[in-house]
Amino acid sequence: MTQAPTPTAEDVRRLVGSLFKETSDGAAPGVPEVRLAAEDAGGTLWWVGTRHVLRLASDRDSSTRCRRELRLRDLVRPHLPLAVPAGVAHGEWSPGRAYTLDTRPPGASAEDRSVSALGEADLAALLRGLREVPVRQAETLGVPRRAPRSLDALRRSAGDAARRLGEADEFDPARLAAFTATAAAQLAAQPGTAVLVHHGLTGAHLVIGEDGRVRGVLGWGEAVTGDPAEDIAGLARAVGAPAAVRAATLAGYGPRPCLRGLWLARCDALLHLAARLDAPTGEDPRPLRHRLRRSWEPILLERVTDLRGEAGEL
Repeated sequence: MTQAPTPTAEDVRRLVGSLFKETSDGAAPGVPEVRLAAEDAGGTLWWVGTRHVLRLASDRDSSTRCRRELRLRDLVRPHLPLAVPAGVAHGEWSPGRAYTLDTRPPGASAEDRSVSALGEADLAALLRGLREVPVRQAETLGVPRRAPRSLDALRRSAGDAARRLGEADEFDPARLAAFTATAAAQLAAQPGTAVLVHHGLTGAHLVIGEDGRVRGVLGWGEAVTGDPAEDIAGLARAVGAPAAVRAATLAGYGPRPCLRGLWLARCDALLHLAARLDAPTGEDPRPLRHRLRRSWEPILLERVTDLRGEAGEL
């Protein structure tokens, strides 16, 4: 298999220049500033000026996800009161490697700007809208179904991570003791609750206005159908456990999925930070520490909830 070339900033500028049409007087417009925003195994993401985002897929699998995301956003858009990126252009930047040029909703990320009370209502609308998207239609587009994770297995792995973080003075492992095997069993995902899951509700994918309202949601390429608690967990890491649980409650979710999402977030945050400290990559660990703190913010719900007899709730 021929390896795809790695795009340079100049390659991206040439592609962007070819995508922007000539002005009405026939003069070629200036190419917008191009800046690398993110890079991972799936490809590269580039800011194009102040209004567009260009994604270059690195292989055929990520190209398939890029094309699927375009169709999925069209399916999701009527169900959400929040902005979803609109495709401006798409094609192949290299044989078999897709690109998409999308609009960029105005605002800052949730990593740089806090969500207000009205913003929490926006997040509730997001969770409600995802629940309304027909699962069968999403799967027809190629969105994969993912089985719920085992909280007990995750709890055991997080226990090992908590001990390592305790040795590094990063976390008090005693805080995880409240999450027992019995609690994990009580918070098992309930059958028949699969919904469309964004599965990437990080701070970087939530666009926040100056007033703290959520103006848009990015990053739909990893969407699955499955456990709605995964998106509650993403919000807990992105905007904090109390705000995430309040939003999920406003969206109509009961204590079980809210607490399940909370513990998914907490265990994941422990595992992610421990992995970074175990195998330093040179990447700044402070964002992971921030997500750990946010997911471990205390909430009243976990102190007052008795889960027995709640199997029929959302």
